[in-house]
Amino acid sequence: MKLNDITILENQSLAPYAHTQVGGKVDYLAIPKTYLELQQLLNWAKSQEQPVHIFGRLSNLVVRNGGLRGLSILLHDLRDIKVDQHTITADAGADLILVTELAMTHGLAGLEWAAGIPGSVGGAVFMNAGAYGGQTEMVVTTVTAIMPDFKVQTFNLNELEFGYRHSIFQENGGVIVSVTFTLTPDVKSAIQLRMDVNNYRRADKQPLNYPSNGSVFKRPEGYFAGKLIMDSDLQGARIGGVEVSKKHAGFMVNIDNGTGNDYEDLIHHVQVTVKKKFNVTLETEVRIIGER
Repeated sequence: MKLNDITILENQSLAPYAHTQVGGKVDYLAIPKTYLELQQLLNWAKSQEQPVHIFGRLSNLVVRNGGLRGLSILLHDLRDIKVDQHTITADAGADLILVTELAMTHGLAGLEWAAGIPGSVGGAVFMNAGAYGGQTEMVVTTVTAIMPDFKVQTFNLNELEFGYRHSIFQENGGVIVSVTFTLTPDVKSAIQLRMDVNNYRRADKQPLNYPSNGSVFKRPEGYFAGKLIMDSDLQGARIGGVEVSKKHAGFMVNIDNGTGNDYEDLIHHVQVTVKKKFNVTLETEVRIIGER
């Protein structure tokens, strides 16, 4: 159906849009191309008393087979990026990898750790993404969001409540719309070298040839999740079409038309096994949502 000039798809599967290529159907799906369209969609959902779910690139998320009720909005077409001296301001739907490459071309350092991370800028802030000694909180200065009352609010770094894979947006219901990073001038070749090293490390250790959500579990204090899983003889364990990667035990890959429920069931199997063997509770880094 149409809302002004915005197409709203009905009974649409999320699988084609997700990094894992899994996901149940949503009642309504829209992909706004401007912030005005996003505002119109939020207003429509409120008028229709529909719950709203906002996503970037569905790169750290598992949607169960039963899908989601209400309106789901994908922000990946909101992706403008602007560079101003030492700062980069990017729309929430901008590709994080493209932002790191743009930073390098302008001789700005601080995002090299994110060079190969799939996902959106908004998702990186929401989860305080990090790798190889870097985290989103190290380079973010301000975040602008649309709050549940539809007011636009700008958050400074000290208001974002960053923690390990955590930000304030996991509690306050705000929809991230843009992020400003403050970076450090450096030699382009040195920045590129650090990015190349990180990308090589990813390609060498991670199963990039299959759809996945990256690292599934948070790092337990005093342990590494991947080693606990490997030492529990779980590499290659499979439920449905989803398998614990034989290349990196911390990853689960979609090798044969897996489903969201397959992911969740395999996650539970790994958690139970590791808890039984090592008495360590693995907490998920990926979010699992939707109806069974």
